[in-house]
Formats: sequence, C-alpha cells, structure tokens
Amino acid sequence: MQFNNNDENTGQEQEQQQQQARNESINEFASITTKSSRGTLHCITIVGQVEGHIILPPQNKTTKYEHVMPQLAAIEESEEIDGLLVLLNTMGGDVEAGLAIAELISGMKTPTVSLVLGGGHSIGVPLAVSAMHSFIAPTASMTIHPVRLNGVIVGVPQTFTYFEKIQDRIIDFVAANSKIKPEKFRELMLSTGQLMSDVGTVLYGDEAVKIGLIDEVGGLSDAIDCLHRMIDERKAKKNDVIHPVGI
Repeated sequence: MQFNNNDENTGQEQEQQQQQARNESINEFASITTKSSRGTLHCITIVGQVEGHIILPPQNKTTKYEHVMPQLAAIEESEEIDGLLVLLNTMGGDVEAGLAIAELISGMKTPTVSLVLGGGHSIGVPLAVSAMHSFIAPTASMTIHPVRLNGVIVGVPQTFTYFEKIQDRIIDFVAANSKIKPEKFRELMLSTGQLMSDVGTVLYGDEAVKIGLIDEVGGLSDAIDCLHRMIDERKAKKNDVIHPVGI
C-alpha cells in the first residue's frame, strides 16, 4: 500500500515559506507579526537614528521612516492584526520624520503600546508617548533637549523663530499624548544643570513615570499583557455594539 505525501510536503513548504517571510521582515524592516490564542500582534522597532529625507552613512544604525509609515497604515487597515507593540532604543534623529511616525501611531484605533529599552532620546520622546499606553524599562533613559540643526544655518531672527515653532510642536504633541504639563516639559528641555556643554534633562525609568511622561515602569511581558488587555476591551466593546443588551 502506498501513501501520498503531497499534502504533508505542501504543508512543510508553506511553513518554510512563512518562516522565510518572517525572517525577511525582521532583517529588512525590523518587524514581525506573531499569532497566539490571545490574538495577533505586530511588533516594530525604532532603533539607532531615525532617518529622514537625507540618507545617513551605511555604518549608522537607522530606522527609515519610509519603511515604518506604510507598515503603520497596513496595520491600522488589517483585519487580522489586533494590536501594535513599538519597541524603542533610539538616539533620536530627524524631527520631521520622527513626528510623522509619532502622529501616525497616535492616530491609530488599533491598540498600541510602546516600550522604551536602553534609550528613547530626543525625537524618541514623542515616539514613546504616541502609543495609547507607554512603558519604560527601569534602566532605560530619555533625554529631553531643544531642537538642534547640523550644518550651516542663516544667522537671522527668523531662524530662531523657526526653531521655536518646531519646539512648540514637539511640546504640544508630548503634552497631548502624556500626563506631563507643557510648562514642565519646556522647563526640562531648557534646563542647564545636567548635560555637560549642552541644555536639557536626562530622565531614567522611575523619574519619567513620576513626572507623567511615561505611564509605567515595566518590561516586555508587562507591555504585552497590557496590549492584550486593551485588545480584549476593544473586542468586548465591539460585541456590545453588535449585540446590545436589552432593557
């Protein structure tokens, strides 16, 4: 008696193709989608320097905004993905690109949770608070400082007015997406007592939570558990709408 192994071979090939696709997603876009009995999560990482309109040298570790933005749009539209986990370990980078990503995350209806690991510096601060709920590791740090510009600038009052407007945009966004007051954030941004030869403030895990910048101190399991709770609450609300309770 002979057995047909075509179905078994086809299943193995499909599994290998799916694993290959996951590996390519991690290598190319630093993202992955995971499925479990609790739901389907998509994880993206924002690491190194956020790259904007100018391509950085190849030796720099970067997060390209043109990779992240379409991913966010696809996640929001997807019927399969239940939640988004954003892992951050970034030194900052392009202000316009960072704010663009942060605005996209903050505008999502899909449950979102961020986790700062290592550092969430400069434009990494708006990125960290853009999620619906934010976590920071106990040893992680966040640097808040004024807007900087590399290269030659025109030394006229209009240039400094432009800087102030950009800073106002950052302050307004952070205040709107966290519990910190705009005045307090501006004070931290312009502090002269911490950074050598620079202006700004460095916050560590507990400090970032105490001032209302980040929601909780925690690790990966805390962030994932929180995200699943948010997913469950969203599903419960949808069920209530579909099947309203009668009086």
